[in-house]
Amino acid sequence: MTTKLLPGATGVLALADGTVLQGIGVGAVGSALGEVVFNTAMTGYQEILTDPSYMSQILAFTFPHVGNTGTNVEDIEQIGGGSDTSARGAIFRDVPTDPANYRSDASFDDWMKRRGVVGLAGVDTRALTKIIRDKGAPHAVIAHDPNGEFDLDALIAQARAWTGLVGLDLAKPASTLQAFEWDEGLWEWPEGHPKTEGRKSVVVIDYGVKRNILRALASTGAKITVVPATTTAEEVLARNPDGVVLSNGPGDPAATGEYAVPEIQKLVASGKPLMGICLGHQMLALALGAKTVKMEQGHHGANHPVKDLTTGKVEIVSMNHGFTVDRDSLPDAVTETHVSLFDGTNCGIAVKDKPIFSVQHHPEASPGPADSLYLFDRFADLMGPR
Repeated sequence: MTTKLLPGATGVLALADGTVLQGIGVGAVGSALGEVVFNTAMTGYQEILTDPSYMSQILAFTFPHVGNTGTNVEDIEQIGGGSDTSARGAIFRDVPTDPANYRSDASFDDWMKRRGVVGLAGVDTRALTKIIRDKGAPHAVIAHDPNGEFDLDALIAQARAWTGLVGLDLAKPASTLQAFEWDEGLWEWPEGHPKTEGRKSVVVIDYGVKRNILRALASTGAKITVVPATTTAEEVLARNPDGVVLSNGPGDPAATGEYAVPEIQKLVASGKPLMGICLGHQMLALALGAKTVKMEQGHHGANHPVKDLTTGKVEIVSMNHGFTVDRDSLPDAVTETHVSLFDGTNCGIAVKDKPIFSVQHHPEASPGPADSLYLFDRFADLMGPR
C-alpha cells in the first residue's frame, strides 16, 4: 500500500512497533534500516556520522541546530567507505542550516547526498529520545522520497524483520582490507595535520578505527601500522611491535570475538603493552574471561562523565557503544579503572602486573576538550622511554 503523508512530508521514520514519525527528507533519497540511537553532542556531527562504530545505526541528534559548520574532507573519521560502514541515517529537529565556517567545503545536505546518508528533519526529537530512553533502541527504517510516497506497511515490516545488532559481526566489513602505515598527527592551527616521525612501533588492529585515534597515537611518537581485523597474533608479533592497540568498531563484541578473542589472548600472553578502545576494550575483557551484554539505549554523546579510579579524576568524554562489559564478571586478575558516573557501568580495565589496559570511551575525541588524551601517553609510557 502506497500512502501519501501530510502535505510537505517527504521523509519518514518507521519503527518496528508501528510508530511512524514524518517530516522533511534531507540528504540521500532512498531508505536505510538500522537501530535508532540518540546522540547528545552539540558539535562534531560530521565526525559522528563517519565513525564506523555507528555502522547499522540511525542517529537522532538531540541538539536542534546541525549543519552550521558545514563539512570538510579533514573531519571524516573512517578510513574508507560511506554510510555502508558508518551511520546509515540521521534525524534532526530542524532542517540542517547553510554552512558558515572557513573550513567548510560543502554543505551538510550535499555531503549527506554524496555519502548516501538518508536524513529526516522537522520531527520532535525529544519525543523520539523518550521512546528510546523508556523502551530501548528500536529497529527502524528511515526513508526519503521527494514525492512523499511511502509504503508504510512494508517499511514497518522491514523494521520488524531485522534481527538487530546482537550476534552481528560488523568489524570485518568496517576494517581495512590490507595493512598500511600512518604518520599523520593531531590537528594544529593553522597548519592542519603535521607529519610525525615515529620511534616506537605500534600495530593497530582495525575493527573500525577512527582517524583521530591514529593521529593521537602518532602524536605520542608512535610509528603506526594498521592491520585488518582478521590478522592473527602471530602476524602481529612477527612485526615485532613495541605495543598493540585494539581499535574501536561496530557490532556485537561476542560475535567479532569468535575469531578475535583467541588472537587477543595470545597477544596478552606475549607480554607486549596492549591498549583497547571501545570495541577493543570489550573484546579484551572477553579475552580475559569477562562477559559483555547489550544495553537498552547505550551511551552516545560527548558529555559523559567518567571517573578514573586510579587517580580520582573525573573527565568529560565521548561515548559511542551499545554493548558494555559486565563489571560483575571481571576476573580477579583484572582491575576496574574507569566507571561511568551516569549509570555506574564499566568504562575501563587493567590487567594486574601486566602492561595492559583498555577504556570504553573514545580518548581521541575532544569534549573535555583534552580530558582523556593522557591515556595515549599512558600507553606510550608502557612502551618505554620516548
